[in-house]
Amino acid sequence: MRPSMNPSKLLILCLLLLLQACGPVQAPQPKLEPQPEAETGVMIKLRPDQYPVFTDDMGYDGLSRAIEKSLAYLEKLPEDRMFTFGSEQVSRFRMIASLKQFLAFVSTNPTGDALQEFLTAHYRIYRSRGSDDTGRVLFTGYYEPLLSGSLTQSKKYPYPIYGRPDDLVSVDLSLFSKEYKQKRIIGRLSSHTLVPYYDRKAIDFDGALNGKAVPIAWVGDAVDLFFLQVQGSGKISLENGGVINVHYDTSNGLPYKSIGKKLIESGKIPKEEMSLQAIREYLKIHPEEMEDILSANPSYIFFKTENGGPFGCLGEELTSGRSLALDKTIFPMAGLSFIQTKKPVIDGDGNIQEWDDCSRFVLDQDTGGAIQGPGRADLFWGDGRYAEIAAGHLKHEGNLYFLVLNP
Repeated sequence: MRPSMNPSKLLILCLLLLLQACGPVQAPQPKLEPQPEAETGVMIKLRPDQYPVFTDDMGYDGLSRAIEKSLAYLEKLPEDRMFTFGSEQVSRFRMIASLKQFLAFVSTNPTGDALQEFLTAHYRIYRSRGSDDTGRVLFTGYYEPLLSGSLTQSKKYPYPIYGRPDDLVSVDLSLFSKEYKQKRIIGRLSSHTLVPYYDRKAIDFDGALNGKAVPIAWVGDAVDLFFLQVQGSGKISLENGGVINVHYDTSNGLPYKSIGKKLIESGKIPKEEMSLQAIREYLKIHPEEMEDILSANPSYIFFKTENGGPFGCLGEELTSGRSLALDKTIFPMAGLSFIQTKKPVIDGDGNIQEWDDCSRFVLDQDTGGAIQGPGRADLFWGDGRYAEIAAGHLKHEGNLYFLVLNP
């Protein structure tokens, strides 16, 4: 039974009734419903009815390994580290939980319907705004090349793979002002002044690094060396039978410029025929143009040797078909992604017969000098013949999504 009201409470009630009779009483302010959050940043949060159809053309192969690499990176971060998804800030703990819960579910090898229901029920999905807010993302590819080389220079192997130069200076601008967060410049000192570092032409064709950088190894083809730098890592098969892994250490700080674009604009290779292989073939036929064409890209990469690899910008090994390179300044590093683009189907001679749909889960685990903005993505294909063909020809638009567990 409800207890009877005590005298003091009865007195308060009578006073309130008297005040209401004498005049209006200020009513409590109603609780405002949360307003829709303005869409900001490079990703847009989707409604469940806007979610893509989640399918994985690799049948989840290699996915657990890639997720474990992202988890290894996240586990080493400070506990207060936050990640940006559109207008939402996501904690390190939620990032980890997102990957672990997803991994546990896909380990059961779910059907397509079960996967769709699981992600719709438990995950928020964000889509990249893409180029010019169209939502379309240009996908390209990269791979791990294998070059023949030597630890000593010779007529057969005249081109050096340079390590970090002694006079290269890297400056973290955030140490000087918070407005320069994640900003860094690279240069060299000249008369007590920091100036831009030598460009490709000065290094490869004018001998600017003579005595300033120690070569890790020597290779026999200048074009192969150029594409090794574009890929960022590779293996060198030495003439004595050994193999060394070379990986990106730093760059000369100058912007990456596409020599493919130069060849298209000059009418030397049609746009629809442009590929890594087409560039290689053109330079083979026109060696007298090599200096001019290669020098059009002033960016230069310096390497270091590692055990294993290749490694992405997380410091973890990349996974073939699962590691994605994005602009690390705007996308959540180590995050779980889903892509929709194309992949080549080749015949026994390595000729592309058609382009098939490529939709799979990937992890944001790398970056690149040419991968800037919300409209660019670079998929790591691994090594070998197919990887080189896929990486050399992939230039297709598609969709990029990020997944994060509901709060």
